[in-house]
Amino acid sequence: MPSTDGHTSDIVTERYVVESKKSAAHAPLACSTQHCAFPLDGNRLCVWSPKDPSHQLLTLQGHHQLITAVVFGNQMDPFLLCSASDDYIIVWNVDECREKTLKGLTPRGTILGSLLQTVLCLRFSLDDRAVAVCAGNKISVMDVEKQSVLVELKGHGGSVTAVEFCPWQAHTIVSVSEDRSFKVWDFCMGSLIYSSSILTAYPLLSLLINEENQQLVTGSADGQLWIFSLIEGRRYHCVAHVDLRKKTETFTTRRMMFEQCRLPGHQYHCRHEVDKRGEAEATFPILNLAHCDLCLPDSQCGAFASECTTCLWIGSSTALFILNLASFELEAALHFKEFQSLSVQVAGSCAVMSEPISTKAFCILSSMFGSKIAVLEISLSALLSAQQYPRAGRMLSVLASSCVLPTSPLYFGIIKEKFPKLANTKRHAVKNVVEDKPLVFHSKVRSSGYTSKPQAHGLPRPTRHLPTLVHQVSLGLGISSSTEARPSSPTRRTYPYPTMTPFKEYSLESFLPRNLSRKVAVAQEPVAVNCLQFSGDGQQLACGLGNHLSLVFDASLSGAPAAFSGHDGAVGTVCWSHDKRWLLSTGRDQTLRVWSVHRTELMLLLAPDAFPKPVISAQFYYMDTFILLSSGPEFCLLKYHIDLCRDDICREELVLSCTRSSESMFACASASPWTNGKMNNKYKPKSRYKPIFRLPLTSGVDITSLSAVNDFYSHIILTAGRDRTVEIFDLNAGCSAAVLAEVHSRPVHRICQNKGSSFIAQQSLAYNLFLTTAVGDGVRLWDLRNLRCVRCFEGHPNRSYPCGVAFSPCGRLMACGAEDRHAYVYEMGSSSFLHRLGGHTDTITEVAFNPAAPQLVTATLDGKLQLFVAE
Repeated sequence: MPSTDGHTSDIVTERYVVESKKSAAHAPLACSTQHCAFPLDGNRLCVWSPKDPSHQLLTLQGHHQLITAVVFGNQMDPFLLCSASDDYIIVWNVDECREKTLKGLTPRGTILGSLLQTVLCLRFSLDDRAVAVCAGNKISVMDVEKQSVLVELKGHGGSVTAVEFCPWQAHTIVSVSEDRSFKVWDFCMGSLIYSSSILTAYPLLSLLINEENQQLVTGSADGQLWIFSLIEGRRYHCVAHVDLRKKTETFTTRRMMFEQCRLPGHQYHCRHEVDKRGEAEATFPILNLAHCDLCLPDSQCGAFASECTTCLWIGSSTALFILNLASFELEAALHFKEFQSLSVQVAGSCAVMSEPISTKAFCILSSMFGSKIAVLEISLSALLSAQQYPRAGRMLSVLASSCVLPTSPLYFGIIKEKFPKLANTKRHAVKNVVEDKPLVFHSKVRSSGYTSKPQAHGLPRPTRHLPTLVHQVSLGLGISSSTEARPSSPTRRTYPYPTMTPFKEYSLESFLPRNLSRKVAVAQEPVAVNCLQFSGDGQQLACGLGNHLSLVFDASLSGAPAAFSGHDGAVGTVCWSHDKRWLLSTGRDQTLRVWSVHRTELMLLLAPDAFPKPVISAQFYYMDTFILLSSGPEFCLLKYHIDLCRDDICREELVLSCTRSSESMFACASASPWTNGKMNNKYKPKSRYKPIFRLPLTSGVDITSLSAVNDFYSHIILTAGRDRTVEIFDLNAGCSAAVLAEVHSRPVHRICQNKGSSFIAQQSLAYNLFLTTAVGDGVRLWDLRNLRCVRCFEGHPNRSYPCGVAFSPCGRLMACGAEDRHAYVYEMGSSSFLHRLGGHTDTITEVAFNPAAPQLVTATLDGKLQLFVAE
């Protein structure tokens, strides 16, 4: 006897339970927004309405054999239901059948025909005029009105398990099979359009077409999910591959770490410690896929946002999952074992459906080891509230919203610090800084300011050095286009240095750099380009090579580059100062060097013994006030002073010796200024530095990447550790603010922030976006406000080499290197790549956008630079 009492909880309610006389292990199920359909006792088709439970169970009889497939139509008038068994394929008008039942008559359906073969799948066309019938390894498309077969499609090597009509191409259908591949057909012509390769070792069981993103999603019996692009011209490019078991482990680990962080006096546990508490590995066969429009919690107020996110219901044997189709991360997981009162704990088949912009979903399950069939009602709001992602105690933002505290390590940057004088140091600052110029007599001399009213000197204001409000750019990531670009009233860009000239505004009409303009080689022999960075004005490009050299090119890659020689190993980092006077570099010789760009000479040297472990990442920070670097498990702030008082005679000797010994523009080795590989004391720069603050990662592992904004005042520092975490530090508070666990399946090798540009403005919230990338795990876009991954980019091959990534100045594009000799450009609102840039001869190691114009430079492993410009 059926039961409608059910078992109730805040998250899931069992609305209907019925027990069949036959085993329900693999009973075909169908679920729509208005009805649920399932076979009872083998050959009786039952329809139950979750909207109006007062209606009696509608029982349809007409099959003599076991019902093997059931599907609802897409139109509401008439509302059709199709069922198939070994004897007949029958189409039912649900409303007419209910009326006849109420009148005491026996409802009858329309027999389309019989294929004399077990039917595993049925699917209506969008207008319900045709139905695709999958029997064996063929697909028969049948006309509903004429009860005839329109076409038969053959080509699969195994039984067809699922089929879907393409919503935007009425003549196209897609099918998956036990042969572990998918095929695209033109059923009007009866031809095969595309056949994929074998995707997995297990049969493909489920299929869904996402019309919004024009993507194909298919799932296998071992819990693997593939997303392919159906956009014309992309040739069914693989967008993402999701391992449901690994995603579940990551989701569980994050929840456990969040619970640990909520306890007083918590301690950080690494992933291995968390995994020991788990159970044996489980496989989640993907039995069903369905659309889900999910309203995620808003990062501003904690309530649910008004705009919905495109997600995916995944039905498995022991759980239901909600997968975000932008970030490919789990938003929620409902495990049946956590609700012991449910009648079905292990499902043999599953069907789930939720209405658009609704807080409820319905799921129908059949028992794997019994004969019960249950209908569940799921509260999405309660499920999400119980499984919200961890958020920091306060809202984090890259833009500094308060003055520097006296207890902050950044306070050293806004007070005048007195460095100790070095012994035997001659002061020739005026002589070296002021260049020789023709004598000019002025009729009027500007006052020195001694008689004017003294100005009050306060703490630095972060908003003064932010870019201008020129354009409003929408990223499609929940950032409203109506918001202003700055937290305060927008002001015109002020240049801190008089020599800096303003340039034209950044063009948004043609923002995609896709045309190859120039190609150059950085050396006569193949040498890897390890790093790239444009100067802030977009006029120069610095690159670090694997042969110990750093080169500075003109932005157009024309002319001979300036060479900076001194490292004993490959250069791993190059970084421009905000005023573009200095260039910072680190190398495998474990040294950090600061160079004068104008003089092309060394100004500051950090020897290998300056830190206990090698310096992995380094950059200028806080508008050139500090040098920020990572060494081992900690990062360090250095207060530095560049000395410009070196004797001109010594400098001329140094330059002359470099000129005589260099045989090409790519080599500059000294003859006399160095002895036994070390610089003589009289040639050493007199600049100095002082560590003022250092802080280790909470987990104590080594830092693999580090990032901070230098173009405006920001208190936030992002670090990545070898334990696959990203930790956010707030230097105004001088402590860790948040930890993101399981960011990638491998350690992050690059963090890239959306730093904007002086030539175009973005919305203030856009500066909170940052990218992370790891070998073999694609690129992920994160939002600092809610500490969530908002999008994932996996459409480029990157399995072994740590390729670089970059934000465009407008914030609309992301570029990354790849191992197939192409650079990939993505739009922030799509996980499918926008364009591939070819013409390369090796792996793309680095990419860099010009901050002043829509231009992109790519670097390869064999030492080639290519400049791409917009049309």
